[in-house]
Amino acid sequence: MQSTLWQKIYAWLDERLGLDNMYTGLLDRPEPLGNWWNTLGSASLFLFLLQGATGIFLTVYYTPSPDHAYDSIQYIMNDVAFGWLVRGIHHWGASFMVMVVFIHMLRVFITGSYKYPRELTWLIGVGLLLMTLGMGFTGYLLPWHQMAYWATTVATQIAGSVPFLGEFILKALRGGPDLSALTLQRFFAAHIWMLPAALAALIGAHLYLIIKHGESAYPDKED
Repeated sequence: MQSTLWQKIYAWLDERLGLDNMYTGLLDRPEPLGNWWNTLGSASLFLFLLQGATGIFLTVYYTPSPDHAYDSIQYIMNDVAFGWLVRGIHHWGASFMVMVVFIHMLRVFITGSYKYPRELTWLIGVGLLLMTLGMGFTGYLLPWHQMAYWATTVATQIAGSVPFLGEFILKALRGGPDLSALTLQRFFAAHIWMLPAALAALIGAHLYLIIKHGESAYPDKED
């Protein structure tokens, strides 16, 4: 009786949403011959979701102001139950995500998977790599300790050396000539809203194109 009820509910939803077609397209697709290198894209997606989940937890306790940012991190590490674990996963997960995304891009390039008809998939992947680096860059400042402060000072100075647009980029990043509370607020907003939104949109487009064109086989395994 219970299973029949759920079957009827599922059939009703499937008729209107096409759940079977979504399952076939997303999870039951034929895959080309390959090896574990083919799983790096899925690993990157998992790490993005993990970063999002741990990041949401951290924002509950983090205070984006120069007077309280460092203290709020110490509170998370020392006083919140399992806060040290969640923050550790978020901290090291960021580095691991950059590494996995980079290796994934390298694998795609070496195997020629960026060629027709997957050029747009490759370009979106490049955008995903840049957004991932941006997440790491903006997140590094948030603890507001000496290392983060001076590393961001140097990094923004490098960005400010771009010809013609350097001064504009420097002021846009810092919110003024020097690092301040406005800088921290801008980096926090970019880290938790702007960049994740851009990443989510690019991931959606990336997955759509992968489903549309399929995954490429290794060059020596193509028919």
